Amino acid sequence: MAADEALAEKALDLNAAADRHDWSYQWSWLGLPVIQMPPDIVVLQEVIWEARPQLVIETGIARGGSLVLYASILELIGDGEVLGIDVDIRPHNREAIEAHPLARRIRMVEGSSLDEQVVARARAAAGQVERVMVVLDSNHAHEHVLGELRAYGPLVTVGQFLVVADTFVEQIPLQEHRQREWGPGNNPATALRAWLDEAEGFEPDPFVNAKLLLTASPGGYLRRVR
Repeated sequence: MAADEALAEKALDLNAAADRHDWSYQWSWLGLPVIQMPPDIVVLQEVIWEARPQLVIETGIARGGSLVLYASILELIGDGEVLGIDVDIRPHNREAIEAHPLARRIRMVEGSSLDEQVVARARAAAGQVERVMVVLDSNHAHEHVLGELRAYGPLVTVGQFLVVADTFVEQIPLQEHRQREWGPGNNPATALRAWLDEAEGFEPDPFVNAKLLLTASPGGYLRRVR
C-alpha cells in the first residue's frame, strides 16, 4: 500500500479537503475533544500499547483529549503517566482535564515548551522512569519544532516513539481557512528533516508510517533504535 502513489495522492487530496471542514476537530476521547484524525488516534493507542512507555510527554494540550487518550491506555496497562505542556492552559480546559476520572495519571505544566525551566521539569520527570515517549504538537513553525526536537528528542528512550504532529502542512495547500504562522516550507516536516540530519538513533517507523493514509502526520512517527 505504501508504494501505491496514486492512492497516496488521493488520500492527500481527501486530507486537504477534510481539513477545510475542520475534520480533526470533530472527535473526542472519553468525553474531551481530541483534535486528531481518527487514524492517528488509533495508531497512537497502538504504539503506546506495544511500547508501554512509563511517561508520555506531549507539547500542546489544547482541550486535553489527547492527554486522556494516552492516560486511558496507560490505565489499561496499569503503569505510567502523562505530562502535558502548553503555553496557555485555559481555565475551562484545565478544569475539565482535572475533573476527568483519569486525571490521576495526568500532570500539566503551563509555559513555553522551549522555556529552560519547563524543559528542565520534563527532563526531571523523564529521569525517574525507564521508558519515555514524546509527542510534539504545539506551535508548528519550523524553528519552534526544531527547538522542541533538540530539547525533547533526547528524552525519548530506546525502543520508544517520537511523534511529530502535523507534518502534512508541508504537503497540503496553505491553510487560508485557518490563519497560522506556519505553512509550506515552514512547518514540522521541514523541522524534522533538518533535525534528522543532525540527530542520531532515530528512524521513521516503516510499518506505522506505511499504513497511515488519512493522517495529519505522514512520516512523523519515529522510533529510537539506539
